[in-house]
Amino acid sequence: MWHDIKMLNAAANFLFGLVALALLSAGLWWFAQRPMFTLKTIRIEGVAQAPLRHVGASTVRSTALPRIRGNFFTANLNSVRAAFESVPWVRRATVRREWPNKLIVAIEEHEPLGTWGEDGRLLSVKGDLFIANLAEAEEHGELSEFEGPDGSEKEVVTRFQDLHRWFAPIQLAPNALRLSSRYAWTVRLNNGMTVELGREQNPATLKARVDRLVGIYPQLIARLQDRIESVDMRYPNGLALKASGLTPRAETKKK
Repeated sequence: MWHDIKMLNAAANFLFGLVALALLSAGLWWFAQRPMFTLKTIRIEGVAQAPLRHVGASTVRSTALPRIRGNFFTANLNSVRAAFESVPWVRRATVRREWPNKLIVAIEEHEPLGTWGEDGRLLSVKGDLFIANLAEAEEHGELSEFEGPDGSEKEVVTRFQDLHRWFAPIQLAPNALRLSSRYAWTVRLNNGMTVELGREQNPATLKARVDRLVGIYPQLIARLQDRIESVDMRYPNGLALKASGLTPRAETKKK
């Protein structure tokens, strides 16, 4: 082997290459550790320049900044993103570097739609559950009330939006919606009336029941004024209602 010039040259070139690579790596490490690359600024902005209503400097300093490690080159952007997404009110964060010592964090805040259950959580307009200060959430306006099985949040928001459209012809709107453990729907409207809609036997079930109520509602309100407390639409060819001053009567079988 030691008499093979080609093998010796190849081995020498390999060793020189290793040394050069090590020197280059050391040089890059030395360069990356220069003080000029120490993170000096972390700029926070809303997505598409939208103003942030709830994510403030004090919250970021106490929650996100202590979890950020490294400098311009060595900071792990996924870790930085996760740190900001742990801040209350942050739905999503994206992070990018800006030469030579800045990070730019774009934040999308949760937009609250209402409360979920009785454990203090909030439901966003996109069907996400999150925890935040209730008083701050109420600054957006009156919160609706929601309840449902785990994992049904997005379905509940979608049905809530449907009910807004379906009840619009009679100038009513939902302000509370419950999906039971048996997947039966109950909605409370903004006039205080509760409507039992039951389970969805097919995609058209709920809309058909709401349409039936919308069609007869002007007659009901003309006779009963504002005395209607609840309406049960689970009957195939009619309804049952409860109103102050009414005498109970026999009911047909519900579905």
